[in-house]
Amino acid sequence: MKKLGLYIIVGWLIGLAACQPGKPKVDEQKDVTPSIYPDYTEVTIPVNIAPLNFGLSDEVEAAVAAFAGQEDSFRVEMTEKTFQIPASKWKKLLQQSAGSSFQVTVTVKKDGRWTAYKPFRMYVAPEAVDPYLAYRKIAPGYELWKTMGIYQRHIETFDESPVLENRQTQQNCMNCHSFCNRQADCFLFHMRQKLGGTYLVKDGKVEKLNTETPETISALVYPSWHPGGRFVAFSTNVTKQFFHPNNRNRIEVYDEKSDVVVYDTEKHELITAPALFSKQAFETFPTFSPDGKTLYFCTAEAKPMPDAYQEVKYSLCSIAFDPEKRTFGNRVDTLYAAEQQGKSVSFPRVSPDGRYLLYTLSGYGNFSIWHKDADLYWVDLKTGEHRCLEEVNSPDVESYHSWSGNSRWFVFSSRRDDGLYTRPYFAYVSAEGKVGKPFMLPQRTSDYYEDCMWSYNIPEFVSDKIDVSARAIMDEAGTSGVGIRFVK
Repeated sequence: MKKLGLYIIVGWLIGLAACQPGKPKVDEQKDVTPSIYPDYTEVTIPVNIAPLNFGLSDEVEAAVAAFAGQEDSFRVEMTEKTFQIPASKWKKLLQQSAGSSFQVTVTVKKDGRWTAYKPFRMYVAPEAVDPYLAYRKIAPGYELWKTMGIYQRHIETFDESPVLENRQTQQNCMNCHSFCNRQADCFLFHMRQKLGGTYLVKDGKVEKLNTETPETISALVYPSWHPGGRFVAFSTNVTKQFFHPNNRNRIEVYDEKSDVVVYDTEKHELITAPALFSKQAFETFPTFSPDGKTLYFCTAEAKPMPDAYQEVKYSLCSIAFDPEKRTFGNRVDTLYAAEQQGKSVSFPRVSPDGRYLLYTLSGYGNFSIWHKDADLYWVDLKTGEHRCLEEVNSPDVESYHSWSGNSRWFVFSSRRDDGLYTRPYFAYVSAEGKVGKPFMLPQRTSDYYEDCMWSYNIPEFVSDKIDVSARAIMDEAGTSGVGIRFVK
């Protein structure tokens, strides 16, 4: 009986060894790193990210990737064009490498010969990223849609689940999801056309708002939560679009009018100030500071549209806000003066620690998601210095972005892959303000994005899983909703 048990154990060990890819005998050593997709070479990643599975750009007969950490090492054989890294080994590797890095060596077999490439490294930041990412998935069209939805992805695994899909909402449009301090139980989004309204979710309860008033030019649009949770800043916009017959930007989206207001969730009232609500200017993209005492926004001189669309350039400004008195300051400060500095600001977002204000800069206008010159910049709110983030920018569009709760990470949308689809990229920011090479949201297979027909729109970090049911939202959608009023 003892011998039988011994034979079973030995057989199990032999079988286990047979499952591990062997170390190939190298015929040639190359002094260049391999061309891989997604490009995860020399990236900085969080300690809690899902495995960064990747493939090779070239066709090969076989390939093995060796991962060497501070203590342990393992090898992964490429199957179906992907190095699928075991989750348990990956997690252990990240924990061992936190604050340092690990090495990856790729060896490929081609024409019967094994070639080893120069190793590359992945740097592991000790700071984790928020465990969930919310985004809208939509085909990259211009006017029509058939299917879309708001989804959440567990960043530490590959699990994705829908928050709400428009097959449940009579195929209408849904957009502008926004979270208060990245809380899963405090957020809002809009539905347009059928079942139209702003849907506010707080403490598990859903409230539908009818946000058009006689005094405002439209329903509420681009949101930003006040950190206290009572107020939400919105823009109101009359937006139009047209197509270029011969222009690399393809499409132009512009505002004919726009204003900024602040919504009081307790009193169901809108408040504003002359600097935010003027016929002489286009005001848009509001965002609150982490302490809630400052409201940043973009503003441009109102011009006849669409004739002057290339002349409209938005400055980045701020105004004081007192949440106790529900009042605004009398002075407007300008952080970026478009008329003097020559470009146009959109999507301002302040890091939760209050240090950096990240924004998108392009040649003109405010709808920069189709402007190929759109790049990410930030201003150091401590020193006032503006800087182009060359570490993360590409020749194509960089647009929407949001911060992690610890201010060490931001996620942004980029069209760098093919110029058409937006994909989510993550970038690390050290305590000293150094920015790491960005990396794409990992997927199970290396060809996922090549086959994916969706754009990832409005990526937002979330601190936990959203558990409000689609049924609760749709039950509220069938009501007339709550009206709001404008307070002068």
